[in-house]
Amino acid sequence: MRFTLGELAVLVGGEVCGPASLVVTEVAPLETAGPDSVAFADAKFLEKARVSGAGVVLVPQDAPDLGRPVVRVARPRLAFIRVLQAFSPEGSAPVGVHPSAVVGAAVVMGAGVSVQARAVVEDGALLGDRVVLAPGAYIGRDAVVGDDTVIHANATVGPRVRIGRRVVIQSGAVVGSDGFGYEWDGERHVKVPQVGTVLVEDDVEIGANSCIDRATSGVTRIGRGTKIDNLVQVGHNADIGADCLLCGMTGLAGSTTLGRRVTFAGRSASTGHLSVGDGAVVLGDAVVTKDQPAGAVLSGYPAGPHREQLRLEASLRRVPALFKAVAALQKGQPT
Repeated sequence: MRFTLGELAVLVGGEVCGPASLVVTEVAPLETAGPDSVAFADAKFLEKARVSGAGVVLVPQDAPDLGRPVVRVARPRLAFIRVLQAFSPEGSAPVGVHPSAVVGAAVVMGAGVSVQARAVVEDGALLGDRVVLAPGAYIGRDAVVGDDTVIHANATVGPRVRIGRRVVIQSGAVVGSDGFGYEWDGERHVKVPQVGTVLVEDDVEIGANSCIDRATSGVTRIGRGTKIDNLVQVGHNADIGADCLLCGMTGLAGSTTLGRRVTFAGRSASTGHLSVGDGAVVLGDAVVTKDQPAGAVLSGYPAGPHREQLRLEASLRRVPALFKAVAALQKGQPT
C-alpha cells in the first residue's frame, strides 16, 4: 500500500503541513519508523516525534512546529487507527462450505457464509449473513450466530448460545462452557447442572483463550460493545453491561453484575454475587469483594477507593520506622 501525505490528510480529516506529494508505504512506531513510514504522537510524545525517523507523523491540532511533515488531527490515536485499517484491508473469506467441514441437520445459513476447513456446525444451528467460521471452529446444537460475526480458528460456541451481529471471537475462546458449580453433600462434591445459556450482544469482541460460562439457569450476558481481552474468565450468570473493558487475566466469579463502561484492568477480579456501577474502574491486581458505586476507582485487596489505598500503602511503608522508634523508647534511648 502507498499513500501520499495529501491522501492521508483526506483519509483522517486532517490538515497537511508539508509536501502533499510525499509518499509513505508503511505504518510504524515512532522509535523504529523510517522515511517511508507514518507514525502518530499524542501531546506527551511530541519531542519523540521531533527526532523520529518517520516520514509523516499524525499530531494534535495544537502541536508546535516539529520541523517535519505532519498531519494535524483532533485525535491522533483515532486517526492512526484509520490509517492502520487502510494499510491492512480485511481479505474476503471464501464463501461456501469446505468439503472437510461437518454441517448437521436442519442448519440454516444466510447469504455469503464461509464455513472453512474442519469447522463443525451442529444440528439446528443458525448462521446469519456473511458469518465466517475459520478452520476448526465449533458451533453447538441450536446456537445462533448473527450477521457479520467472525469466529476464528478453534473457537467454540456452545449449544443454544446466542451470538449477536458483528461479534469477533478469537482463537481458542469458549463461549458457553460449563459453569463451575458444586455442592458438598457430606461425602463428595455434587455437580450442579448448568442448564442455562449465554447471550453475547452486538459488536462484542472476545479474546483468545477466554472462557464465558453458561448460566446455571437463565443467561450469562455480555453487553453490546464490550471488549474482552485474552485469558479472561467470566463466570456463570454474570451480567456484563454495554461497552465494558475486561483486560487480560481478569476473572469474574459467578453472578457478578457490571454496569455500563466498567473497566477491569489486568489480573483484577471479583468474588461474585456483587455489582459494580457504571463507569467504575478496577485497577490491576485488585479484587472486588462487595458492591461498588458508579464512578468508583478501586485498587487493592479487598478493593477500595484508590486514594484511600494509596494512603494506606504510605502508612504501611512507615511501619518499620515506627517499630524501630518504639524499640528505642523501650530501651530508654532517644529516637
